[in-house]
Amino acid sequence: MTMTAETKSRARSETSLWVEFLAFFVAGPVAIAVFMPPDRLFPMLFGIMVLGLVLLHLTPGFKWRLLKQSWGGVEWRAVWLMGALTAVVSFVVMQLLAPEQMFGLFTRVPWFFFLILIPGYTLLSALPQEIVFRVLYFRRYRAILPKGRAALLLNGAIFSLAHLMYWSVTVCLLTFFAGVMFAWAYKEKHSLGLAVAMHAIAGCVLFLFGMGVFFYSGNVVRPF
Repeated sequence: MTMTAETKSRARSETSLWVEFLAFFVAGPVAIAVFMPPDRLFPMLFGIMVLGLVLLHLTPGFKWRLLKQSWGGVEWRAVWLMGALTAVVSFVVMQLLAPEQMFGLFTRVPWFFFLILIPGYTLLSALPQEIVFRVLYFRRYRAILPKGRAALLLNGAIFSLAHLMYWSVTVCLLTFFAGVMFAWAYKEKHSLGLAVAMHAIAGCVLFLFGMGVFFYSGNVVRPF
């Protein structure tokens, strides 16, 4: 059967998207984890986030005002459940792996936690990450994504891969399951606001329990 011009064009477009997807969500994070010095991890991560925002801006049919439409519908019960689940997991992980660091940041500098971390993490980390890993992922690459739950699992996988730079099995597992839940909030509940709220409370609870020790670039030890 001869391919029509439209079919060929669609195939080329999907191939281009796959190349871009793999470069941005796979090759980029792996290269940073393998080659970048620990003190440059965050600047490079910031650069990837900016690039993601540029790609979203260039996505056909996307308008920034559309984000307002997906901001509502926050189911606060899901947010509090995310916080409670994160607290239980954090407590268990800290007890098993770093009991001496339990509540470390909160104990040493409580003012930092309340005045800087909570609003700062929400606006400077959770929000841009959700725009890149959920909005960009589901809007720009929807033509090549698997259907149903497989898309959520793939999202969790690339979110975990983005944290490979910490070279921590604990971090990779936590971010995989968190990524799946954030993707569920955005895709299934149609709410960017819910995804951001769940991400924000999870991050703040992690730091409250002292889990920041696993997300500190100064503690990165590459296995090679």
